[in-house]
Amino acid sequence: MKNLRKYGNAPFDVAVIHGGPGAPGEMAPVARELSSLRGVLEPLQTESTIEGQIGELRDVLAKNGNLPVALIGWSWGAWLSFVFAAQQPRFVKKLILIGSGPFEEKYALNIMRTRLSRLSIEEKAEVLSLMKALVDPTSGDKNTFLARFGKLISKADSYDPLPYKSEGLECQYDIYQSVGEQAQKLRSTGELLEFGKKILCPVVAIHGDYDPHPSEGVKRPLSYILKDFRVILLENCGHQPWIERSAKDSFYNILKGEIE
Repeated sequence: MKNLRKYGNAPFDVAVIHGGPGAPGEMAPVARELSSLRGVLEPLQTESTIEGQIGELRDVLAKNGNLPVALIGWSWGAWLSFVFAAQQPRFVKKLILIGSGPFEEKYALNIMRTRLSRLSIEEKAEVLSLMKALVDPTSGDKNTFLARFGKLISKADSYDPLPYKSEGLECQYDIYQSVGEQAQKLRSTGELLEFGKKILCPVVAIHGDYDPHPSEGVKRPLSYILKDFRVILLENCGHQPWIERSAKDSFYNILKGEIE
């Protein structure tokens, strides 16, 4: 898999960072929409460690970006962008976190419970079965299991989604498992939040009020640690604002205003 897609024309001073980990491609609609204003890079993470993904992102931006860039990270990509901005401050002029996971463990305790409560009995049973299959070393094609798991979770994460076709590429379980474990450790030890002390650029968090990842888990921890930080809460909006019927237009208007 190539690790970069480009939208619009040079100079490329915006980069969108996908979620997952191990689920590249979902930010393509956002990159395409923003390309009417700016040249946009969509790096696709292929490394199986956080350190590797940081290095890969650095190399892609150094070679293709008009530095410093506005770095827009969604879901897992918000955390990756957060760590990257701390380690490579000269690369980032503004950091935008969309649907970020909470930065402290205590805010994450009910995420899966909330998701399951939004699914039918059959869907809930399937999610639990897939979770077992993903950790079972004897189970079959984990990439396929992960893709189905992601589809069900996306349904639970959405408030009122417009019809859309996912632009995600092939799910990569090995990356999901390896990077996911490292990311959870970063949060549980407090190291993730500590990176905020090294971030020099303005930071904006855009979050849906229906997102199972509680906005307070982003707002409260980061308010104490970042010098220049704002939170924008979108009403009637889940984890992916660009697919939400009520929030899509507001989301894009806000995002375009932030990169101008």
